[in-house]
Order: sequence, then C-alpha cells, then structure tokens
Amino acid sequence: MKKIIFTGGSGKFGKIFKKFHSNKKNIYYPSSSIFDVLNIKKMEKYIKKIKPKFIFHAAAISRPMDLHKKKIDKSVSVNIIGTSNIVNLCLKYRIKLIYFSTNYVYPSKKGNYSEKHPLLPFNNYAWSKLGGECAVQMLKNSLTLRICMTEKPFGYKYAYSNLKTNFMFHEDLAKVFFKLVNKTGIVNIGGPAQSVYNFAKKSNKKIKKKILKKKKNSLPLNSTMNIRKFRGIL
Repeated sequence: MKKIIFTGGSGKFGKIFKKFHSNKKNIYYPSSSIFDVLNIKKMEKYIKKIKPKFIFHAAAISRPMDLHKKKIDKSVSVNIIGTSNIVNLCLKYRIKLIYFSTNYVYPSKKGNYSEKHPLLPFNNYAWSKLGGECAVQMLKNSLTLRICMTEKPFGYKYAYSNLKTNFMFHEDLAKVFFKLVNKTGIVNIGGPAQSVYNFAKKSNKKIKKKILKKKKNSLPLNSTMNIRKFRGIL
C-alpha cells in the first residue's frame, strides 16, 4: 500500500481521521517535533525514512482567530512558510500533496462560490491559508481542499439563523476522504448550504436560535460555496 504522512494528527480533524482509519497501517502521524514544518532537515530525514507517496497536510495554526492578528509572525511562519517548505520537499521527492485550506478564502458576501471564483480572504487566518495555497498551486501533483467543517456535537448552546455556510462534521469528511486522494486541483468541501441554526438543530433539537448582528469584525453572513464538484466525486 502507498505510504502516507499525515500532518496535524493531534488536531481535531486528525484525531477523527485516525479513528476512522485506524486499520490502515500505511498512514504515519508524526508529531510536530519530528516533522517540524519550519525545519526542512528534520522533515527530509523523516521523508527518507518513510518514503511516502502522499502527504496530507492538515497541520496549521487556526483558532483562536485573534491569534492571527496578535502573532502575525507565527501565522506567516507556520501556515505560509511551513507549507512552502513541504511543497519544496514534495517536488524534490515526487510526493503528492493534499492541502487543507478554508472556505474563508472567498469574499464571503454573496455566497455560492465556485472553485474558479476570485478570492478575497475574510480574515488573517484565511490570508495565511491562501498564502499556503499559492505555494501548493505551483506543485502540479497536488490537491487543495477548501473546507467548511466543525466538530460533533455542535459545540455551542445557540446557533445563528441568519448566517449561511456549508458546515459538515469532521466525521463526514473522514468517511469519504479516500475518494478524493487521486484528484488534483481545487475542490470545495462541505455540506449543503444552509443556516448554522438549521445545521445544528439536526443533531441537537435543544439548540437555541440567535441572530448575528452585522458589525465590524463579525462573522460573514454568507460564506457558502458551490459544492457540485465535491458531490460529483462522491
């Protein structure tokens, strides 16, 4: 079986992914100390040892979102420079790269964004992920996933009824992930476009409804993507 290195195995999605694919002995989940994205020599040593055909790059700095304002240097270093380092190693050792990006790279105003729509990141986190995308796009043997997902159960007591997005649970992506690995280019990943409230109440009937007041630095009211390509793959 083709060997795979999965970065970010200790993250929220990584833990779910490991649970669903615990029977696959060809997937390696190195810690950040072993596979440090800012240490090319360490990564190269590990790659030479494992000899992977794929790298699934899910490791990143994400939450809290304010961190990307307060510690821009860390955001740039890990999410942009770290991803670029992985791209260079994938190029050198002919490894296919699958990169985890975000739906927030789109303008988040009108919604229904296709993979070809012009980009305008919503916040610094999204800019850092787009910076990683730029490097990945230069590697022909790569796949960028613009993902909208969340943990299960929905982790809040209330949900916004006027905020539309494409939430899916981590488990839902983990189940179908290997249907994507032979694709290249860019794919929007998420569930049906709907309000966060409608999404949340399907798994939690007691969830409370709330209205998001539009103000500076609030969440975007419509960050929905067109997921036709993803549905076609499934």
